[in-house]
Formats: sequence, structure tokens, C-alpha cells
Amino acid sequence: MKIVVTGANGQLGKCMQDVASNFPALQCIFLGREHCDLQQFGMVSQVLQALKPDWVINAAAYTAVDKAEQETQAADLINGEAVGHLAKVCKDIAAKLIHVSTDYVFDGTATQPYVETDAVHPVGAYGKSKLIGEQLIQQLYADGAVIVRTSWVYSRHGANFVKTMLRLMKEKESIGVVNDQLGSPTYAIDLANALLSICQHPKFVPGIFHYSNSGIISWYDFAVAIREISGLNCKVNAITTAEFPTPAKRPEWSVLNCNKIQTTYGCAIPEWKASLQQCMTLL
Repeated sequence: MKIVVTGANGQLGKCMQDVASNFPALQCIFLGREHCDLQQFGMVSQVLQALKPDWVINAAAYTAVDKAEQETQAADLINGEAVGHLAKVCKDIAAKLIHVSTDYVFDGTATQPYVETDAVHPVGAYGKSKLIGEQLIQQLYADGAVIVRTSWVYSRHGANFVKTMLRLMKEKESIGVVNDQLGSPTYAIDLANALLSICQHPKFVPGIFHYSNSGIISWYDFAVAIREISGLNCKVNAITTAEFPTPAKRPEWSVLNCNKIQTTYGCAIPEWKASLQQCMTLL
């Protein structure tokens, strides 16, 4: 079975390369922007029609949440319009599509873990752009696509919270981390394994699914765990979101209910701290 993965040079794309050998039945072809730039619609059509994959996993995205507030056009193009074009091409070549989306399509005002059917209401430009992509897939290729929403993604690759915390803890005696935004971290290796396991599942079920590691924590809790595992001595202080303003508003509640992806596709959902420990052995 032939799988094309876009966004090969990003954090998730690199993690998918790390785990591809776990799936010997899948022939994975990893395409970076230089080979398949989602903004170049002609290039995308040409490349995918030539390769004729069975599946396309879209790990490419505009992910600069704060910058998106100024660069709404770029975010909407990459996360929205380009995703719609990708869905059209997949339909034309009869390839199934897996698209990675985000908890930011919700407004963060819930008190229970979000299920896939909960009302969407993004509060920032990034979340709005990702929702456009979701909606275009559902309009153009609903019966051939799986949308996987995830949250708080980190790994040994790229820029992410874990690597930022380690750097700051080595540089400073104390740091402040918000304790009033709750969610579940996602180790990108676990997510990569889940996405590839969907491709080789005997039964294809299209639709929207949620995937994160299990457990509900704050960013402060996450930082404290990073300090504990690393053995660093930096003091971690709990602060409020109001004390750490950012250009983009973050959801206060980002917890995703992941039961559907477990029962439908049998995806493993490791506990967040176990996955964090596993990641940090590589850092």
C-alpha cells in the first residue's frame, strides 16, 4: 500500500519518518515543500497524479498561532484553501485522505472533554484557518477522508513546548508558566503511529476523530513534569493567562475525548507522562 505524507520536514512529518519502519506493509513516500508545496496547486495535482497513492496523510500546515493573527491570508491559504484543493485531487485519484487538525477549532469554554460532534467556534485566526480546511474536506470529499484533531503536540523535532522549557530552564533560575489553560499533550510519535495504523486498518470509516495522550493537565503541570524528568533546578512559578498576554487567544480548555478513534480504529492512547518520559530520553 502506497502512502504519501506531505509536510515531511515538519515536526509530525519527521516523526512519521521515525516510525515508518513499524509498518512494513506500507510504502511511505515523504514529500517536503520542495517536492509538494500545498500552496502550489498545480504542483500538488501533478505530483499526486503521478504517484497515485492509496492514501495521502497531510502533515503540512501553517502552525505559527500568534503570527497567524497578522498573516491571516497565508494561514487561510495553507490551512484552508490548499486543503480543499488537496481533497479534490485525492478524490480525483481515488486516494483516501487523512488530514491533521486542531483543538483550536473549539473556543475552550467547555468543562467536559470535547467530542467530535461538539459545536466548533474558533477564537483566533489559526483555529479559523484550520476550520476552513475541515469544512472544505467535508464539502468536497467527506466519504473519503479522515480528519484527526490533536492538541499540544511535541517531540524531539522542531520547535515545541518541551524543547522551549528545557532551554529556558537551563538559562534561567525561575520561569512563569500559565496554570489556567487545561489540555492533554500529544507526543507526535504516538500520533504518527496512530495515523499510519489507520491506513492499514481493515475497515475504513471516514469522519472526524480526536487524538491526544490521556490525562488532563495545565501548561504549568507540563512544565513541572519536564523539570522533574530532566533533573534541572529551575523554579517553575504558576501564573495566569492574564499575566502572560499573547497576540492570539488560547483556549482555556483543550481536552479532547478520544474514545471514538480508539473504538473505531483501535489506536493506542498512551498516558501523557509516560510518553513525555519516552521523548525526553531523546533530548
